[in-house]
Amino acid sequence: MTIDILKLSISDARKKLDAKEFTAVELLDTCLSNISERDSDIHAFIEIYEDARAMAELADRMISDGKVSALTGIPIAIKDNICVSGKRVTAASKILDGFLAPYDSTVVSKLKEVGAVLIGRTNMDEFAMGSSTEYSAYGPTKNPLDTTRVPGGSSGGSSAAVAAGFCLASLGSDTGGSIRQPAALCGIVGLKPTYGRVSRHGLIALGSSLDVIGPLGKTVSDVESVFETISGKDVMDSTTVDMKDYKQEINLEHKVPKKIGVPRIFLEENKLRKNVAENFESALVRLEQLGYELVDILLPNVRYSVPAYYVILPAEASSNLARFDGVKYGIHKDGEDLIGDYFSTRGDGLGKEPRRRIMIGTYVLSSGYYEAYYNRANSVRKLISKDFDDAFKICDVIATPTTAGPAFRFGEKLEDPVQMYLEDIFTVSSNHTGMPAMSIPSGTIDEEGVQLPLGLQLIAPSMQENSLFLVGKKFLNEH
Repeated sequence: MTIDILKLSISDARKKLDAKEFTAVELLDTCLSNISERDSDIHAFIEIYEDARAMAELADRMISDGKVSALTGIPIAIKDNICVSGKRVTAASKILDGFLAPYDSTVVSKLKEVGAVLIGRTNMDEFAMGSSTEYSAYGPTKNPLDTTRVPGGSSGGSSAAVAAGFCLASLGSDTGGSIRQPAALCGIVGLKPTYGRVSRHGLIALGSSLDVIGPLGKTVSDVESVFETISGKDVMDSTTVDMKDYKQEINLEHKVPKKIGVPRIFLEENKLRKNVAENFESALVRLEQLGYELVDILLPNVRYSVPAYYVILPAEASSNLARFDGVKYGIHKDGEDLIGDYFSTRGDGLGKEPRRRIMIGTYVLSSGYYEAYYNRANSVRKLISKDFDDAFKICDVIATPTTAGPAFRFGEKLEDPVQMYLEDIFTVSSNHTGMPAMSIPSGTIDEEGVQLPLGLQLIAPSMQENSLFLVGKKFLNEH
């Protein structure tokens, strides 16, 4: 049977699976066939799970028994920093080569519980440090729409897998834009949930106050289905939120967004290229045509988001990555003594970007510099959060471009870390504030004869993912 994965949404697949038009095994086989044909060029996956077929067979039995949920039998890819019990998990780093996860992450447990089919682990920037998936120890992932260009990062493999028709949805992690930016560059939908809505238990930590696990899919409805499955309070993650206890729950349940905030001064400061600015303005016109009122807002401190991020994130990363010492996890290299073991293991096992950020983070946390850098960056973070709180007093959702441009060519920004870091210029503020944000396709622009996608980023107040889903579905004409 022929199944066109690229034209198949999760809701469409659900109807066809339940109607027995095809089985979960047949759906998985189609995905595996697509992977076999194209992934040698794209390299979205590091590993295909050997027991994926057994999961699909179990899903078919669940469907026959009437034990069906939205994701039963749906092939989903998992980013290589999310633990799946008994499977390798390396965060695309040689220092964890061969390491087997001793337990399921909470999000994976929830997917398994509903009969989702975990197809494999996807490529990423090493330890999620990057915006292009060029920093993977296993080689770069290519953009399925133009293989001379990057898919974005750090969840580039997860994004490329969906865009190439290798799966129906995937999980990524977002620390400064690592779900939304690759979603925009690959022309799909990516959601960074509110910090605390999705458990981080079983996620290899990068920046613990910034990291969020979230879904990528072809439609807003697909992303919503995965989000509803993986979200919720978790006793294994004390930062998670029980929505039943959330004081605004009743208000959130029926909140319908009407006003869209636009930070025009911030956008003007960043001097968007003409075709990117025109794409964003066209998106705003469409929002107006759909009945939304556009409101100019001020975010005076958001310009400091990237500088503050690249103090806070390296500091937290240097603390989190200290555990990778060749003793407890992954590879071990002998040195002359114990400290030599550490130096040899980390020198051979960690790539250039993790080493760079660890050194920066250790520096800003060192005696005499902690107050000058780390504490000051956290103070800026509070100012940014206040700016967004003030803006949401006059609007319901904020709109910005997701990125400052389309997918760039391999090597174009690799030797200039600052230019790579500025890929997060529009996304990183939502990680500072913890607020939910989603990238949806906003059309394409012509780059050297190739139509490349751009994304529209929508940001909502904490816990109000539903506002993003309502606006996103309306914008993309999803019914």
